[in-house]
Amino acid sequence: MLFNLIVFLLFILFFYYFRNFHKFNFKKNVFKTKKLKAFPKKNLKNWMNLTKKERYNILKQESINYLDKRKLLLAEIRKEYKKISKLNTKKNTKAK
Repeated sequence: MLFNLIVFLLFILFFYYFRNFHKFNFKKNVFKTKKLKAFPKKNLKNWMNLTKKERYNILKQESINYLDKRKLLLAEIRKEYKKISKLNTKKNTKAK
């Protein structure tokens, strides 16, 4: 009798954990398919259908991408400015 009770409890626990694991994977897959990369004005309805947290995460990622692009552009501008200033100083020293 005790053995049957233990087996029954283990059986119930197994299905409980399996069910929770399955729900978790299902939710994770559903949220992945719901994300959209770009939201022009035509997709405003889709944008508003996202949850607040999803909109926040998308905006945060776009902000990070923008900052990275800006840093690269500033680095290129600085390199160009250094090249130009070196050429100007060489020309000025030769002229004197």
